[in-house]
Amino acid sequence: MIKTKKRKTSKYLTGGQAAVQSLKKEKVRHVFGLIGSATMEMFDALYHEKKIKFIGVRDEKTGTHMADGYARASGQPGIMLAGQNGPGATNLVTGIAQAAAAFSPLISIAGAISTSDLIQDAFQGIDQQSLFKPITKKTWTVTRTERIPEMFREAFHIAMKPRRGPVHLNLPRDILSKSVNFKNSQYSQTNKSHKISSAKTNIIKKAAKMINSATQPVIIAGGGIKNTNGHVEVLELAKILNTPVVTSAGHGDAIPFDYSLNAGQMGPRGNPVASRLVKEADVIVALGTRLGFNSTFYSYENINKKAKIIQVEIEPTMIGRYFPVSIKICADARTVAKQLCDEITNIKKRKKIDAWTKQFINERKFYLKKRDLDAASDIFPIQPSALFKELRNVLPKNSAITLDAGTLCLQATDALNYYDPPSLFTPLDFGLVGFSFACGLGIKVARPEKTVVSLMGDGGFGMTISELSTAVDYGINTVTIVMNNKSWGAEKAYQRDFYGERYIGADISSPPFDKVAELYGAKGFSVERTSEINEAINAAIKCGKPAVVDIAVDPKALYSFRRDSFKHREK
Repeated sequence: MIKTKKRKTSKYLTGGQAAVQSLKKEKVRHVFGLIGSATMEMFDALYHEKKIKFIGVRDEKTGTHMADGYARASGQPGIMLAGQNGPGATNLVTGIAQAAAAFSPLISIAGAISTSDLIQDAFQGIDQQSLFKPITKKTWTVTRTERIPEMFREAFHIAMKPRRGPVHLNLPRDILSKSVNFKNSQYSQTNKSHKISSAKTNIIKKAAKMINSATQPVIIAGGGIKNTNGHVEVLELAKILNTPVVTSAGHGDAIPFDYSLNAGQMGPRGNPVASRLVKEADVIVALGTRLGFNSTFYSYENINKKAKIIQVEIEPTMIGRYFPVSIKICADARTVAKQLCDEITNIKKRKKIDAWTKQFINERKFYLKKRDLDAASDIFPIQPSALFKELRNVLPKNSAITLDAGTLCLQATDALNYYDPPSLFTPLDFGLVGFSFACGLGIKVARPEKTVVSLMGDGGFGMTISELSTAVDYGINTVTIVMNNKSWGAEKAYQRDFYGERYIGADISSPPFDKVAELYGAKGFSVERTSEINEAINAAIKCGKPAVVDIAVDPKALYSFRRDSFKHREK
């Protein structure tokens, strides 16, 4: 009689080991984190887990930006582990709020005080459940070690369920340290496939009929197209209609720059060609966009009041929230674009649409040519327009570009070219400074084949410069371009334009960032003239190290980007 070896169906694990096993089951490959005493069981388990690479960060906030960038670039949850309860947990808040605004599937994990200390005045104690609840899709505080696998499964499910967004897990110290006999079946992987919602046939027919009645139609492609790689379907729809495609602010990469019908980004922060189209369109097909603040300022000054709007959004509360719409479609924007392609077969007013589109194409060509001609290439100090022109010429087409909030980055949003969706990563929905560099590190980890370029002001980079050590330690070779004007530029512009040049707190002193980079073990470059930009950027891309390019830009080249500032600028 042959004896068969019995398969183990259970084993004793600490809560920390169970948590890491749960990550492994979800096929997590990278965890960003900052060690702390509250979650040592997890870190020890990560030490022994060879399939998960741990990337140690210098600050929990920037760690969440890395995980956020990783999630956006990979389409899978980004993981951030804060090792300490109390201050370690509170440092997560800004990054999670940013991820929530961007609908990014971030999973943040924090240690928490022991369950026995919850009602006491505990050291580093804070109500973390209440802290994270308003800025996440869901927050859990695990109360039993046995439930850790279940909670992790649920976290992955909720984070990836449309509309995607951040979730948070609090893991009390005693829950992590306790050993429990876990059944192997407890570690079943989350079913990450979610039903893709399509529109009902009668709604599609109604929308197609409205589009067929248009003489000046415009497609607006937003984050719902960008985040689902729906550009193929949008381009097909635009081809069928022969109509321009406008992108919402911050999503200029929703379709490739070199597509002939791409008008660029709309609104006050976009370009005049795209903005005119939206102001004059008689039918607007809004695919995966809320038509929100950055694109419209919630004002009919930026969108035709008489236009019939077909709005496609996966989040029902966002449909018609800012503007009345003629047809509401609560569904996946990419899927609806495909449905419209299949339904629209006969364009009744083809000649008028063709004339509308021909005018746009000519206007777009003129605008792009003028953009290059107007770039102040021979002026010292360096002008933003000259910098952006050089970047358009030198950056590879596979580049992923990250931006901060602030006056210079907001100018860059529609001044750069994006070829490979998704390739533009911004904090514009939350307006966060100090995002770009850390986000770029996360993107590079997720997509190592891409050239990752992060644009920041000197103020924002000063907030996050310590993560240079993370980049060097883990060989995360991104290029950071610091647009150094020695000021908080947007705020200084407000003080200039609205407060009689009564400057307070606007001017800052910054070190030579190229030299600081060298001290960290990175590669540094200093640029003072426009003619030096191309060579420096090329060298930074090819150097094989994390690189910082310190570019001295004109401190007077400041623009107000507050809503009430645009009329001021027109005077």
